[in-house]
Amino acid sequence: MQFRESAYVQWARAFVRFRKRRHPAEMGAAEVEHFLTHVVLERNVSASIQNQAIRQGFDDAAFLDDRGHLSKATIWNLVFWDGETVIWPRVEMLKGTMMGMVQRQLARLDVPQRHELITLEHLKELSGAAVMNSWTPGIPVTAIASHTIDEARPFIELLHKAHEAEPADFP
Repeated sequence: MQFRESAYVQWARAFVRFRKRRHPAEMGAAEVEHFLTHVVLERNVSASIQNQAIRQGFDDAAFLDDRGHLSKATIWNLVFWDGETVIWPRVEMLKGTMMGMVQRQLARLDVPQRHELITLEHLKELSGAAVMNSWTPGIPVTAIASHTIDEARPFIELLHKAHEAEPADFP
């Protein structure tokens, strides 16, 4: 997906205004997440980006951070599989409820997990990918940009098994 430079300038200005004209260098991840949540929830940008992706023939849009690392999709957390280990993107992001639940239960089931930086180039080394949110513990992702990814049914089943292992009652 390509954006004109003017769009970046407009978003940078909106960010500075939102943060009461504080310089971005004085802020941390929490301030950035607060702004991004505001943009997604109150300005409906996520839906706009998703619509652009759909018009281009994709099901959704995945986001890259400023260093080219995959972070999340519009309303989904991304998760990857190398055939043995569940790999979570190592980026600043909001940890969803489902993501926390699945991570907790994968650990209880002794399934190896790690966080690492994931680039588009790195996708060819992986065996599977999925998205999750409060609706589902895992839907297969079969392509990101021009990179195809195997469906990896055992990975998807593992994510669902972890979700099902979460106790329904809480202390």
